[in-house]
Amino acid sequence: MKLLIIGGSGFLGGELLRQATAAGFATAATYATQPPDTVGDVVWHPLDVRDSGQVAGVMAEVAPSVVVNTSSGGADWAVTAEGAVRVAMAAAGRGCRLVHVSSDAVFSGDHGRYDETRLPDPVTPYGAAKAAAETGVRLLAPHAVVARTSLIIGDGHPLSVHERHVHDLVAGTREGVLFTDVVRCPVHVADLAAALLELAASEEEEGERGGEGAMWHIAGPDALTRHELGVLVARRDGLDASRLPAGRRADTSLRGALDVRLDSRVTRRRLRTRLRGAREFLGERRG
Repeated sequence: MKLLIIGGSGFLGGELLRQATAAGFATAATYATQPPDTVGDVVWHPLDVRDSGQVAGVMAEVAPSVVVNTSSGGADWAVTAEGAVRVAMAAAGRGCRLVHVSSDAVFSGDHGRYDETRLPDPVTPYGAAKAAAETGVRLLAPHAVVARTSLIIGDGHPLSVHERHVHDLVAGTREGVLFTDVVRCPVHVADLAAALLELAASEEEEGERGGEGAMWHIAGPDALTRHELGVLVARRDGLDASRLPAGRRADTSLRGALDVRLDSRVTRRRLRTRLRGAREFLGERRG
């Protein structure tokens, strides 16, 4: 398998690179501004996914058998929505297998639990961009894997936004609160990367997986509020969790979904990779 990781310089992309090179896969990766320290024998390529010519050029130069797109520009439509469509178009044109990483942000939270069959109903610009990306990917590359995930947690990595947020709040270097009414299903970055690589390497035909086989929910089984998650991170890292400010999003003017629980039971039955819950992977302080 010759693998191209779009967004290899990010938190998830970096873990994918580490696992892919450890498994002996020929791996190339892209970065938006500057490449990070080299991981193994990775070949780096600069890429602006807003430029169709650059996307096509990188695809032609690497000639991958599988493309994993982990890139995201937040609410920037040109990157998150249109960029994903450009990647899908180039992958489909070259006959590459595509694994596209999406988000639970495509859901409103009005229904609580969301399985793989639920249609997107976003309520934020970021969620709308990710939902549009899913639609474009599935139209252009019908056999692509679309993998929705939730809050991605690691072991204190500096690129882990959610963990850094907790440390900053405890230290008093950032204002804000952790919401007690916003529920998600966190996943460990290593588990997510392993599951994506499993799907990337899979030789199964989509038709053998059933009608909804192209959609996967890769999230942990534990549904936690943002504050509960913050407390677990703080305790693991030896921080004073009592210093974490709490509040309710419903009491603010901030837009966003409240209770989004990715139901990944069907996906977990199909994968060999075990997806741990946050209470398990955050249960012990790092030594």
